[in-house]
Amino acid sequence: MQFTVKHVVAASMLVASFGAMAQKGETVKIAFIDPLSGPFANVGQNQLKSWQFVAEAKSGAKNPAGVKFEVVGFDNKGSPQESLNALKAAIDQGFRYVTQGNGSGAAAAISDAVSKHNARNPGKEVIFLNYAAVDPALTNERCSFWHFRLDADTSMKMEALTSFIKDQPKVTSVYLLNQNYAHGQQVATYFKEGLARKRPDVKIAGEDLHPLGQVKDFSPYVAKIKQSGANAIVTGNWGADLTLFVKALNDAGLKIPMYAYYPGVTGTPTALAQGGDSEVYQIAYNHSNYTGELGQLSADFKKKFNDDYYSYATYNGVVMLGEAMAKAKSTEPAKVAPAMSGLSFKGFNGDSTMRKTDHQMQQGVWISKWQKVDAKNTYSVENTGYTFAPVKYIEAYVASTPTSCDMKRP
Repeated sequence: MQFTVKHVVAASMLVASFGAMAQKGETVKIAFIDPLSGPFANVGQNQLKSWQFVAEAKSGAKNPAGVKFEVVGFDNKGSPQESLNALKAAIDQGFRYVTQGNGSGAAAAISDAVSKHNARNPGKEVIFLNYAAVDPALTNERCSFWHFRLDADTSMKMEALTSFIKDQPKVTSVYLLNQNYAHGQQVATYFKEGLARKRPDVKIAGEDLHPLGQVKDFSPYVAKIKQSGANAIVTGNWGADLTLFVKALNDAGLKIPMYAYYPGVTGTPTALAQGGDSEVYQIAYNHSNYTGELGQLSADFKKKFNDDYYSYATYNGVVMLGEAMAKAKSTEPAKVAPAMSGLSFKGFNGDSTMRKTDHQMQQGVWISKWQKVDAKNTYSVENTGYTFAPVKYIEAYVASTPTSCDMKRP
């Protein structure tokens, strides 16, 4: 009897040990679906490299599941329809994990398509990691069990930004310039709502929504801003739409404070530097001067690509997958998704949680300021001699906003 018990216990331990690392050595392929051609190609190329770089850095023994991560790019040309074509191609090629971020319209299309695919194909589920599309609807009325947002959404960023502007008495008149699609519209809406609560004395001097990726000359918009008398600008623009706007501001010699989501994204820092000293604030989950592991990753990325690593959501995405796969003891999306839902882990800003109710990452948010590098803030963004230096950290519980998500769980 003793012999039998010992052997049963030993066998149980062996099974448990095998189960704990059943996925060790597996390759987890992630399809990156974002612009790799067209006006936003420089941003998409940087972010594809970012995913691939972190995937390599966190593969094998560097993640608790022991899996290898591999990221492959699919060009969606910035279009929701092309995103669906890319998603179908990825699924046909066997990808079970997809990621996208540039454009909330594309994100909504992918999220809906993934949900429908999973309902029709049990056992072949796909998980969607949204690393940058920030329309709050994606984790509210359009929430999906299979969609996980790694970035802070617009409502969270605006909660942080309006809290910061509340304490800037010099800001009395704001001009809003945004891209005319879900993200840009939401930036304007949430800013006005937050401002009305916290600084009702601040005037909205003017507001424009312009076509996404189609404006080549922003000088007419700059002329309107100048004429309005605004003493600050708020914009959610990104990529070429922000770079060209900054160039138009430079050409007009208009130097008023700008509060922006994406001034650190490829191309824009160089344009900012060409205009000399400018008062620009970035509202984001990151800044340019991390130390420790993130600082080393940024330095290694620049050394390898002569480019900046700024999409830190890629780090959280890979870390979270590794943690969830170890918890699920599987790489199967149907098992990994429940493990990610509600998961807490150490992200690049410290304690981070993938909120179970809506799959919106709960994390701190930074206000950083464009300035020349100094002894404390040494990272030169795009080799300009300037950097985004941290000014204020808004804790996760302050930036957090409620959700209306009524998630249907499988």
